[in-house]
Amino acid sequence: MKKSKKILMVSIIGAIFIFAGFFNEIINFIADYQWFSELGYNEVFLTKLKTQFQLGIPIFLISTLFYYVYLIILKKGYYKKTQAYEVGISEKTVNQIIVIPSVLLGFITATSIAGKLWIRLLMYFHAEGFDIVDPIFNKDVSFYIFKLPVIQQLLSTFIGLLVALVFVTFAFYALMLFIKKPTYYDSEEEIKWNKSVLKNFTDLGIKQLTLIGVVFFMILAANHYLAAYNLLYSSTGAVYGAGYTDIHVSLILYRVQMVISLLSAAALVFGYFKRSWKKALLVPAALIVVTILGNVVALGVEKLVVEPNVIAKETPYIRNNIEYTRKAYGLQDVTVREFNVKNNLTLEDLKNNQETIENIRINDYRPTIESYNQLQAIRPYYRFLDVDIDRYMINGEYKQVFLAPRELDQSRLSENARTWINQHLKYTHGYGIALSPVNAVTTEGQPELLIRNIPPVSSIDIDIERPEIYFGELTNEYIIINTKEKEFDYPLGGDANAETMYEGTAGISLGGLNRLLYTLHERSLKILISNSITSESRIIRDRNILDRVNKIAPFIHYDEDPYIVISEGRLYWIIDGYTITNNYPYATPYMAGRNNYIRNSVKVVIDAYNGDTNYYISDNDDPVIRTYRNIFPQLFKDFEEMPEGLKSHIRYPQVLFDIQAEVYELYHVTNPSIFYTEEDVWNIAQEKYAGGQQNVESQYMIMKLPGKEKEEFVLSVPYTPNRMPNMTAILKARNDGENYGELILYRLPKDQNIYGPMQIENRIDGDSQISQNLTLWGEGGSSVIRGNLLVIPIEESLLYVEPLYIRASSQNSLPEVKKVIVAYRDQIVMEKTLELALEKIFGATTPSEVPAETPSETPQTPRDDTDVQSLIQRANRAFENANRSSQEGNWAEYGRYIKELEEILKQMNTENSN
Repeated sequence: MKKSKKILMVSIIGAIFIFAGFFNEIINFIADYQWFSELGYNEVFLTKLKTQFQLGIPIFLISTLFYYVYLIILKKGYYKKTQAYEVGISEKTVNQIIVIPSVLLGFITATSIAGKLWIRLLMYFHAEGFDIVDPIFNKDVSFYIFKLPVIQQLLSTFIGLLVALVFVTFAFYALMLFIKKPTYYDSEEEIKWNKSVLKNFTDLGIKQLTLIGVVFFMILAANHYLAAYNLLYSSTGAVYGAGYTDIHVSLILYRVQMVISLLSAAALVFGYFKRSWKKALLVPAALIVVTILGNVVALGVEKLVVEPNVIAKETPYIRNNIEYTRKAYGLQDVTVREFNVKNNLTLEDLKNNQETIENIRINDYRPTIESYNQLQAIRPYYRFLDVDIDRYMINGEYKQVFLAPRELDQSRLSENARTWINQHLKYTHGYGIALSPVNAVTTEGQPELLIRNIPPVSSIDIDIERPEIYFGELTNEYIIINTKEKEFDYPLGGDANAETMYEGTAGISLGGLNRLLYTLHERSLKILISNSITSESRIIRDRNILDRVNKIAPFIHYDEDPYIVISEGRLYWIIDGYTITNNYPYATPYMAGRNNYIRNSVKVVIDAYNGDTNYYISDNDDPVIRTYRNIFPQLFKDFEEMPEGLKSHIRYPQVLFDIQAEVYELYHVTNPSIFYTEEDVWNIAQEKYAGGQQNVESQYMIMKLPGKEKEEFVLSVPYTPNRMPNMTAILKARNDGENYGELILYRLPKDQNIYGPMQIENRIDGDSQISQNLTLWGEGGSSVIRGNLLVIPIEESLLYVEPLYIRASSQNSLPEVKKVIVAYRDQIVMEKTLELALEKIFGATTPSEVPAETPSETPQTPRDDTDVQSLIQRANRAFENANRSSQEGNWAEYGRYIKELEEILKQMNTENSN
């Protein structure tokens, strides 16, 4: 009975210590489990935990037993060899003490293996095949991506454990020398034993060290065998991947090293039993010699055999590199078309491509974000972080637009306003978006806002019924909703504010023990003692959308530029997810971390109000994402399940396209000889932007592709020959409907000079009238900003368009679109609008439209405009602006807008009387 009570007491004390030691982990575990459950991903969360337990517990038990038995054997061997006498500690006590390091070492081993290998092992056992074999060993690519890394990591772990065993052995003997001293005699032999400590340890542990050495050489042999597969990632030859020298020398060397490693293991066994260590160590020494000689031979073959005759020797391996690199980056199915540039564009062609013309971008995203923040932020704590580009059906027309969410940035609250209540209960969300077409500006040169203000005012057939943004890129603080404290919704006129209560489904209840749990988790006593929080209150955590997706599925690589989408009156975020690896055989790395395979396999959709996060598989041909789906079936949905309103806004991501465009600079060549000599290398074209020179950015645009019947949303970038300015090709990615993801390369004629972007830039600089104006505008402290140069194929011609911005020298001045430059054939014109520039080149088709005036911060004097429809539109805008100003309490601005409205109405009366 006493013994059982003692065991119970020890167990209780042990449990208390474990709970105290892992208190934070327990709190985090419960909070995270509730968070994943709220999103419907509890199985995703538990998969990691279950796998780590399934691995960790057996490994812990086996390794603990192994360490215990090993230490007991060391102890017995020590007693036998040294005739040690006891110094107050019994053998039973020593055995009990040995349990402690055994358990500790077993725990370290289990956590190390289970913590690092759980996802790799799951991928190993759930791997999907690529149905592509490598050209050397005829292994499916899945072997290199899912299996080989696991095996190599396991072998590396075992070597680490062997090294740990060596240290454990020496540490044990050192401890035993301290607690159980050997019996010393006066013989000369035992005096020497006492003087050479290292030799003493070696003599004591010779059996164990021999065993460790045998296992080490067996693992080394396995490593040499697997190292042959690593030749497919070699970078020593003419191209990336196994070359002539790798196959004819290095591969043989690895096989020889494997055999010698096995012989070395046998030699150690022979040396132990025969006590002939000098002979036994000759074999491991031979391994070193063979390795050195092999590397010398490899160098000699490379210099004397391969380099004098590279093309003949390396051609099959160059072909392998070309084929597998193109497959790794999804370039094997690029459609190549000849684009015979005739530059015979007519007025009739412009009419037939009116939708393309009307969507030519004369705004750039960088000046646009400045304008949004100055004109539409409304209050200091609102911020537009980034401008996204997308396409919408607007009043029945397919339009390309800029749009940006108005997020609430709590770091911009005044110092006095940064209280706990304000940051976590009051200022909880952003509000609405700004939206403008890419092809229109106001008379002040600012974006023409189609959706603007707070609450959102829309002048188009797109309405936002749920404008609140609770989840975004700037939502970094947890919030508590449904409290006694109403939330700030948006500012009204003067000091008044609109308030609201959250009506969504997000959040975890703070009823019961949860209130204490999250007090501890967030380390905030205010959660526990606040009178504003009730049992109906809920806490919403991890609201930053990038943090959110990385927490749910950290094995996916996410685009750092999420974009906002309007669908059925709600706001959603779409984030592109990529599967990436550095283990694709024969594929040249073009990404950080030597990664050489990428697919945009996932589209993540996040509701900006509720935080619902859905993963849709957008590339079901990718074996990597299918493997992840086998592991996490609860996480992924079929692309067909995505709502149609969101499907129409998915984009071919610029990150993927830019990588593919860079790879294609060289890998558009499929002839090994031309590839090696780099006779036909391309470069991304250059342009002038602002005051510097840069690679042309890939651009989204709405256009009718050559030979197609209707306009579509495409992503495009031009190429020039290596170190040459003329244009040689244009790569485009299609974005709409069933054509999504198709890559088309338009090859331009080589027998004529097709102007590249930099040639057009130089011609702009060489135009006397344009350069004179640029110099004039740049005087007096103002600066000229050259926008992106767009290359637009229309029928069998190429049109070049570049907007010009002027930024005044005054503080906080905004860039204003002042001119648009259009180049066609040998003509370059600069006019106030794109329409006027086209008319100057091709002649008038319809009366030129002067850009409609839209609301600005400072109302302008009405222009003399006899167009009645335009006057009606201006009157409506003036009325909306006056109404907004009255709500904000800006009565001076209200008066100016009312005066503007009166002037417009007078002008309308005059027009009607005429």
